[in-house]
Amino acid sequence: MSLVEMEGLSFSYQEEPVLEEVDLRIERGGRVALLGPSGSGKTTLLRLLAGFLAPREGRIRLEGKEVSRPGRILVPPEDRNLGLVFQDLALWPHLTVRGNLEFGLKARGVPRREREIRLEETLALLGIEEFARRRPSNLSGGQRQRVALARALVLRPSLLLLDEPFSSLDFDLRKRLRREILRLQEELGFTLLAITHDREEAFHLARRILLLSRGRIAFQGPPDQARSFLGS
Repeated sequence: MSLVEMEGLSFSYQEEPVLEEVDLRIERGGRVALLGPSGSGKTTLLRLLAGFLAPREGRIRLEGKEVSRPGRILVPPEDRNLGLVFQDLALWPHLTVRGNLEFGLKARGVPRREREIRLEETLALLGIEEFARRRPSNLSGGQRQRVALARALVLRPSLLLLDEPFSSLDFDLRKRLRREILRLQEELGFTLLAITHDREEAFHLARRILLLSRGRIAFQGPPDQARSFLGS
């Protein structure tokens, strides 16, 4: 059974079509990158999958359960077992690193002892134990990226969604964080869907590439085929 199933997914903003009849399946443990120019519908697709938007047409299933149908969100974002890292990271500025990680665990009703175990494990996993008492404003860009990843992964999601999370970082740091994502995916076993406009980033992160053009999937296949299709 696929972890993610989208069938005939369409969406419009004020009657302007953004996505049209998108069909997509992602297997459990898969690594998929979604490529496309600005305005092609990449972030909209991610927001539909996360449960922030309802489709105009089509259905979304997660782990075989229908979570969205035309005009309706059946399962809210907090109940979809997703980890989210958006471009602006959206860390809580008034909370420490530890507080940022603990916030979602408290919201999900995770018992205190289990929260402590997960916090310690995740801080260690991302190598950010020494920053636990700092606030985001006192961290570097790379450190904030790690905190955003830790906040998503402390929830033990089955699916991690990345929306251009490395776009503001320099080349060397982006390479290091890509390697970190692959290490974490191998260790934790989550499914990965990453949105990017950077072809090399997509080719390094994913086993399958999707190219979105004018709201439709124009290509999907492994990175070597994607290189040929894109002429790179």
